[in-house]
Amino acid sequence: MSTPPKTVLQASEAEAEAIREAVRQADPATLGPGRALAEMKHVPGLVALLADERVSGPIYDLPRPITPDSVARWVAERQAERLAGEGLLLVTLDEAGEVAGYSHIAVWPERSSAELAGAIRADLQGHGQGGVGMARSFAWIFEHLGVRLMCLTAALDNIRAQKGIDAAGFRRMGEREVVRPDGTTRASVYWELTREAWVKRHRL
Repeated sequence: MSTPPKTVLQASEAEAEAIREAVRQADPATLGPGRALAEMKHVPGLVALLADERVSGPIYDLPRPITPDSVARWVAERQAERLAGEGLLLVTLDEAGEVAGYSHIAVWPERSSAELAGAIRADLQGHGQGGVGMARSFAWIFEHLGVRLMCLTAALDNIRAQKGIDAAGFRRMGEREVVRPDGTTRASVYWELTREAWVKRHRL
């Protein structure tokens, strides 16, 4: 499961409900071409994507093992999360309509906070697309979902992701133990960024 930020913000009932409704009504097309809500029809493509350890290995909150059944349950859980206004699972489709990446946005409306996780297909890594996609996603989450704080984690050995997160302006706040679906833990580098700091840096 995703882990909420170390910093605890308190949202009013009105703010929390506005965030929930923004999540329920979110249009992935506003995030960029080829973005869509994950559906059951995407399960085979997600299995193919996530079966590659170069893609899924660094990500702590994915179902294990990666099988059609486990991924179908994961998609169903994320669909229920969206209906509750507490998260979104998006896929990125390539020109052939194949799943080329995914993003999972966990949202804590009562804390006006969110966490982003995701990955792109191995053949697309290392070409600058990941960093551009991350920055676009950060801006979209702050602007369209209305949260005031984002947190991120990365595996200690995932240097590529760490450099991208640093470059986006997130503030390192040490390490944290994250819990995998099987109950085991993993040490991760941990970052936070407020909406105010993002606006100052990027001028939404």
